[in-house]
Amino acid sequence: MPQGLPHNPYFLSDLQPVARAVAALPANGAWDAAPTEIITAGMDYARLVCTYDQDAAAQAGAFEIVIETSGEYTGAGWERSTLYAGGGVVGGADTTSTFQREGLEYGATAAAAEAVNFGPIALYGTVERMRIPARETGDDANPGTLEIKVFLM
Repeated sequence: MPQGLPHNPYFLSDLQPVARAVAALPANGAWDAAPTEIITAGMDYARLVCTYDQDAAAQAGAFEIVIETSGEYTGAGWERSTLYAGGGVVGGADTTSTFQREGLEYGATAAAAEAVNFGPIALYGTVERMRIPARETGDDANPGTLEIKVFLM
């Protein structure tokens, strides 16, 4: 029998929930009022496929990745993802690095809908749920549309 890659049900299943259905972003720069919660328990990675369609020129859509960690890490509840920047290393001195909560923004480059991939996002089996609130950051009076699909592995 020929040797091949082992069957991995995560890649062949329908673990592709929609975090945000195709819809206009809220007007006036407001965040989604009730973002969809995606169950991610036991998953190691997530990849986002975002489709943004601007309604007017020079628009952008923004979103935040918000997670709830597993029960063994209690206390914080919903937490935003962070961005880390290593400090400069100098011999004979301690180094201070910085990290901050992160928001993400996609600026449209064309009039037609654009699909982009973001990730993979490491979950390492410790994230129970994820939600991705979004908002318009370009022309707030004429918000574009945004769809976000999550591919879990």
